[in-house]
Amino acid sequence: MAVSSQVDFLVIGAGVAGLRAAVELARHGEVLVVTKESVAESNTHYAQGGIAVAMEGDADVALHLDDTVNAGDGLVYRPAAQALVAEGPVRVAELIEWGAAFDSEAGELLRTREGAHSLPRILHANGDATGAEISRSLAAFARVHKRIRFAEWTTVTGLVVADGRVIAADLLNCERRPQRVLERVSARAVLVAAGGAGQVYSDTTNPAVATGDGIALAAEAGAQLADMEFYQFHPTALSLPGAPRFLLSEALRGEGAILRNDRGERFMERYHPLLELAPRDVVARAITREGMGAAPGEVRVVHLDMRDVQGIDLRHRFPGISALLAKYGLDLGRDLIPVRPAAHYLMGGIRTDLFGRATLPGLYAAGEAACTGVHGANRLASNSLLEGLVFGARAAQSMLDDCLPQGRDAEVSLTPPAPLTAAEQARLEEIITSLQAAMWAYAGLLREESTLRLGLAAQKACAEALVELAGQFGEGKGSRRLAEAQAMSRVAHAILASALARTESRGAHFRNDFPRRDDANFLKHSIFQSTSSADREEPVAFEAW
Repeated sequence: MAVSSQVDFLVIGAGVAGLRAAVELARHGEVLVVTKESVAESNTHYAQGGIAVAMEGDADVALHLDDTVNAGDGLVYRPAAQALVAEGPVRVAELIEWGAAFDSEAGELLRTREGAHSLPRILHANGDATGAEISRSLAAFARVHKRIRFAEWTTVTGLVVADGRVIAADLLNCERRPQRVLERVSARAVLVAAGGAGQVYSDTTNPAVATGDGIALAAEAGAQLADMEFYQFHPTALSLPGAPRFLLSEALRGEGAILRNDRGERFMERYHPLLELAPRDVVARAITREGMGAAPGEVRVVHLDMRDVQGIDLRHRFPGISALLAKYGLDLGRDLIPVRPAAHYLMGGIRTDLFGRATLPGLYAAGEAACTGVHGANRLASNSLLEGLVFGARAAQSMLDDCLPQGRDAEVSLTPPAPLTAAEQARLEEIITSLQAAMWAYAGLLREESTLRLGLAAQKACAEALVELAGQFGEGKGSRRLAEAQAMSRVAHAILASALARTESRGAHFRNDFPRRDDANFLKHSIFQSTSSADREEPVAFEAW
């Protein structure tokens, strides 16, 4: 069944950026929020560490700005960072007013410190479940608005462009209805707030929904992407055979955890004066190097050690982490915890201005899917949730200010695709697994031209396999998983091409063959725009903002 409908504003994604934007937009029109699973399932929900915010006046805000700029390794767009830290206190206070319950002590908000922060400014909720509390409170507040409607278990399969602007999106609901429904929804403005793309890598802290769909949709429609080479690898994910790469929050190191190599040595003094609280890119590469064996492919175990931390009830402070570790017979206060880096956060994304406008009229982006330059080459810990709040609200304001007319009704001549067979699904998973493994091997923490070109070849092979598989389906077959695979392939291509073009090392992007930072040539942001099929190597431009 195929239908068409209209709303004033269409929001793709139900994380912190999408929900904050929806609340703002609902004061002025009808809003449809689309999410691939339930509203509760997003990167926001899984954020453990906390939300960084300066709530002690102008001096505190200035320090937060300095920390953000310093962590970004020369590439932070200062006006974006200024907006983040200056508007952050208002947005967090607003969130508290709407029902978010952050941890407190003696009636005061409890603040902790994380890597590259000059002082404690991280708010937490329920110890290590900050994202879940923010998601809960925003969703509850959004649901009381009669003008906000949610389309759960719904995949966006494409953006509709006409007369030079985005006017609609095609939505496929095939997960929880007996009849698959394809709907074309036209809108005055479309916001992409669909989060990141950690699933592009085999090792990631991100949930299964983080497949880069929104970024790929924007690129396919003709919008520019920026800074796609800067993928942050969280230093400490659980490293156990058969266990997921569960995030072990930076807050652990903020409370005194140290890192030890397989010889029991504390090694961070060899890499940075801030030791375990150095910027994430530094710590992640240090762990990677300490974990390299003498022989090719040999891996040495690196551990997180909290055994000597005093004065903290670790199970109370980190209940979620403690419960997960207990499943594997581990205890923070008793055991060395094996860790390794994993793909965590994309600093790049859909290029936008300071108010969420993409380079394609009618299209807006906020949160991890967007790139304002606020994080530069390396995101400061716990700035991501704050970014969603601040720039979600800003994007909503520009959607209102621009006053674009309703997208004209487009004829819907599409037929909902039939589901794939078990054999087709199995082949699709093989292609995805191959792409993820290639990205981890060739575009991970340590890169060079030879490996990046191997990655491009592997991505091209995966893209061709997806085209071949789709051709084998015949007319009228498809699935959410196929759309995700195509998105991951497009995002992987943008990462690889951008990383190959940046012949220097900066922040999260490290080139073995160009190990130094090159401000003379690369104090600029990379710009990627797809002009043809996703498997072609388009040129990457560089611009100073």
